[in-house]
Amino acid sequence: MRPLVDEASIHALARALGRVVRGPVRMYLTGGSTAVVEGWRESTADVDLRFEPEDDRLLRELPALKESLGVSIELASPPDFIPELPGWRERSPFVLREGGVDVHHFDLYSQALSKIERGFDQDLDDVRTMIVHGLVKPERLREYYDAIEPELFRYPAIDPVLFRRKVQQALG
Repeated sequence: MRPLVDEASIHALARALGRVVRGPVRMYLTGGSTAVVEGWRESTADVDLRFEPEDDRLLRELPALKESLGVSIELASPPDFIPELPGWRERSPFVLREGGVDVHHFDLYSQALSKIERGFDQDLDDVRTMIVHGLVKPERLREYYDAIEPELFRYPAIDPVLFRRKVQQALG
């Protein structure tokens, strides 16, 4: 079992990736990584990432970086679990640049809906924190849910009626 990941570990990973990329790459942090970098959690179990464009050289480096940095890395982001929200790239906040890697948080509305769908206590706490800090507006989150609801059939593990109920409960 690897140690928990803190903000310094996430920055070390970004620096290491910045040294190996061939061209400009966007690295999107999601889940606990966003919570750690934004300061509402001290650590997370792993670094959930998405790269655009995918860079084979960078992806091949991930296993060695996991070992050398002692961090767990998962290639995961909200569109792996829910439909892409319109305009998510433009709403993905910039965090830092390391070499050819621009690090962004994955769109917080996408993250919030993905967390609501999962429904774990920690995820729902994260959503409440996003709302309290003004990072996510409840009325806008409802609008984004409405925008993706017609595409939920592409995600057979999701029950649209239950998902809508979870969104309503999470937002009061």
